[in-house]
Amino acid sequence: MASCLIVQHLEPEGPYAIRDALEGAGVSVDVRPVHGGAALPLDVADLDGIVVMGGPMSAVSDEGFPTRRAELDLLADALRLGLPTLGVCLGAQLLALAAGGHVYRGAAGPEIGWAPVELTTESRHDALLGDLPDRLTVLHWHADTFDPPPSAALLASSARYPSQAFRIGARAWGLQFHLEVDAPAVNAFLDAFGADAAAAGASAAAIAADGDGALEALLPYRSRVLARFAGLVSAHERAPVSDRT
Repeated sequence: MASCLIVQHLEPEGPYAIRDALEGAGVSVDVRPVHGGAALPLDVADLDGIVVMGGPMSAVSDEGFPTRRAELDLLADALRLGLPTLGVCLGAQLLALAAGGHVYRGAAGPEIGWAPVELTTESRHDALLGDLPDRLTVLHWHADTFDPPPSAALLASSARYPSQAFRIGARAWGLQFHLEVDAPAVNAFLDAFGADAAAAGASAAAIAADGDGALEALLPYRSRVLARFAGLVSAHERAPVSDRT
């Protein structure tokens, strides 16, 4: 059975629909809640996929983020081996760093709430985002942004921040936005981070009110994207032990 590691930084920022898609594809899911002290593997040699979720910590600082360097090492290892990889929000920033990109505080301020992203022409034949509408309304929740490495393909942008989705190589993706959320996830975000939304000028009530319609519209595309990623994990073939370096 194929296996996928999911690194979870905080209880509210769980894998939600990502886990559902992986398990639906017959993948064994290993969620490591590092906020609770869960250890991480030293490498990805025995995995068929890796997902790194979001969190409020900084991708460029070890302060309050004791597993940061270990996660960067795992992502670099995944890139080296061509492992199916998905970074969400903070995870996307870490993936960008692991590949040689840059992460920094967004000059336009926090991007929080439901807002559209525009898919690029590069996305049209992408293994995950191909054949989607040119515009998707998604949930944003971040203050930092990133420049992906020059080798990356930019797949989506927003009016506030141009780096919203990218691919490195054939099997590694970073999504700055939260495609994985369902209704319980939105409620969990609001309960945990509602004060951050208010401080950024976003209405928690509006985010909640807009959630039902936005989730309903997003559902078929979210399901398609995550099923494609789960299929890549399920079909991954590990290198023989003798070939690993």
